[in-house]
Amino acid sequence: MPTFFFDIIVRGQKIRDEEGTVLANLTAAHHEAIKDARTLMSNAVVEGWDVSRRIIEVRSEGGEVLMTVPFAEALKLEE
Repeated sequence: MPTFFFDIIVRGQKIRDEEGTVLANLTAAHHEAIKDARTLMSNAVVEGWDVSRRIIEVRSEGGEVLMTVPFAEALKLEE
């Protein structure tokens, strides 16, 4: 199974994931990115911060960016 890395983009600067996560496929990596964004946003809200403009870049072991997931994508809009 491949290893995916979840880098966080904050105000144009990249915080690199040096460990990575072994997942079955890119769909699983997308689900993991959504879960990570929700966790990070939840923690930030407790401290009074809005971090919904951040982005997660999912990259391969070779360093190729496979997808970008805006934190805002992890939110469901209230009707």
